[in-house]
Amino acid sequence: MWRRVASLSSSVSSSFLAQTASRLNTWESLTTGIAQQAKGVIAPKEKTPFITFVLGGPGSGKGTQCIKIVETFGFAHLSAGDLLRREIASKSADGAMILNTIKEGKIVPSQVTVKLIQKEMELSYNHKFLIDGFPRTEENRVSFERIIGVEPNVVLFFDCPEEEMVKRVLNRNEGRVDDNLETIKKRLTVFQALSLPVINYYSEKGKLYT
Repeated sequence: MWRRVASLSSSVSSSFLAQTASRLNTWESLTTGIAQQAKGVIAPKEKTPFITFVLGGPGSGKGTQCIKIVETFGFAHLSAGDLLRREIASKSADGAMILNTIKEGKIVPSQVTVKLIQKEMELSYNHKFLIDGFPRTEENRVSFERIIGVEPNVVLFFDCPEEEMVKRVLNRNEGRVDDNLETIKKRLTVFQALSLPVINYYSEKGKLYT
């Protein structure tokens, strides 16, 4: 289907858990465990977010694995798809545009999605974020870094055969507006064309986890 960059088993691998735990420990020591001495007063450093992107095609198992990662590490789980569907349901100014875009199997404008993610991050007391289904394109990636001002610490990619993804999406019966055969085929085409550059970018930067 597309060049296999990385693969994860049906459960979160022990090597991934160990790697992420190590990186989390390092991050926490740098952002919360180190104190500064200034005129006899110790002031803790301000926390910076620890961000994990979770990438994969529709029906690749991202959501199931996110639940396990959240339970293990205590991340705040932000699903880009869920945020967009919630915006549609809210009847906001962007809702109709988002609905039409999703129905066509296209990608919602980057700024719209990033702003929704940013709002959730700002409202959360957590500093560890698992962002599911984003970024899907290079434009998404650049917009996130420009608006949020940080890069992800970790990027996960779930590879899955196309036939299996189609079967999973059509069988999950969750009432999603984009869970139909016509739209899933469009989404897979878009994923293949636009998401590989993002995956390759993070692979080259050493952020992609296997």
